[in-house]
Amino acid sequence: MAKASGLGWTTLSVDNSAGTAKDIRNDITDLQFSTPRAVQDITGIDKSAMERLLLLADFSIDLKGVFNAATDKSHDVFKTVPSTSVNRTVSLTVNGVSLPNECLFTDYQLSRSSSGELTWSAPGVLSDGTVPTWA
Repeated sequence: MAKASGLGWTTLSVDNSAGTAKDIRNDITDLQFSTPRAVQDITGIDKSAMERLLLLADFSIDLKGVFNAATDKSHDVFKTVPSTSVNRTVSLTVNGVSLPNECLFTDYQLSRSSSGELTWSAPGVLSDGTVPTWA
């Protein structure tokens, strides 16, 4: 595949508390996600450079957006984060490649700026032990 921009997201859905995927792309203004691996230092005293082993894989995501209280939009999806601990499928697709993960969202932060903007942030972490895999 050729180089591409971050434009043209075809999927960004998050399950609501009932487990139904909701397309919230229109509410999201920016996002960050990562797929880090833990590392164990195994360097012996006989080495002059680091030796490491790759350990567990992980996934984290931080979604940010504009408050939208309409049915099946971002507030409807995240409003139960403070009171429930349900796994939610997060499906990302951009430029023909997909990265689905089961996540727990750990917070639903709302912010009202001095200019009147009402925005939100929702950080999530991997919850089911499945290695994040691009499809």
